[in-house]
Amino acid sequence: MLLLAIDTSGKQGSIALARVEESSTAPNQAEIDDLELIETIPLAGGTFSAQLVPQIAGLLSMHEFTKNDIGALLVASGPGSFTGLRIGLAAVKALAEVLHKPIVPVSVLQACAFSSGVKARIMAALDAGRGDVYVGEYPDVIRASGSSAEHILRRPEFLEHAKGWTVVTPDPSLIEAATAAGLTVVPLPPISAAAVARLGARKLRHGETVTPEQLEANYIRRTDAEMLERIRS
Repeated sequence: MLLLAIDTSGKQGSIALARVEESSTAPNQAEIDDLELIETIPLAGGTFSAQLVPQIAGLLSMHEFTKNDIGALLVASGPGSFTGLRIGLAAVKALAEVLHKPIVPVSVLQACAFSSGVKARIMAALDAGRGDVYVGEYPDVIRASGSSAEHILRRPEFLEHAKGWTVVTPDPSLIEAATAAGLTVVPLPPISAAAVARLGARKLRHGETVTPEQLEANYIRRTDAEMLERIRS
């Protein structure tokens, strides 16, 4: 099965083509890592809306595929850039509606945890800007479907809350802060569509798919009331 993975959650984005054997999509094969990553190409930040569809078409053509060869669509659903996420999700919704293919939404935080290779008790962290940190807690991330909690914290709250966890992050400023606080830290390379493909393939085997109508961005942002209270304080 041919998989198309898209990540437009950050300042830079990417698209990946990957392949899994049809038989490996059964849940009882979920721990077999047989994903073949065909190619990953970058998307320059600030031009996702102009680049995304032509780059998908070009990547498929380069490997002598058409859109009809796609078996499933995997997409970074957040947290991240509001505009970037909307562009990626809109493109995936449109493709899924035309092709009648399943969609696998992938948390960027969980992709961080999954990519780290750490077996248990992982806290994934991403810089949310303005002194905030996106946090994902994964006691059993290796199963891809393990229980988790994702939320947003102020940086001092994150550093206190992360005690006893293994922090995994691709953000240099968080690596520096967590290391200085004496936390156990696993630095990661930037998350890309390749990481979305690896975790998304596992989720696909578990049947964790949605329809275009069900696909939503996972912004993990503070409510307006929380933001107002923060400003007042």
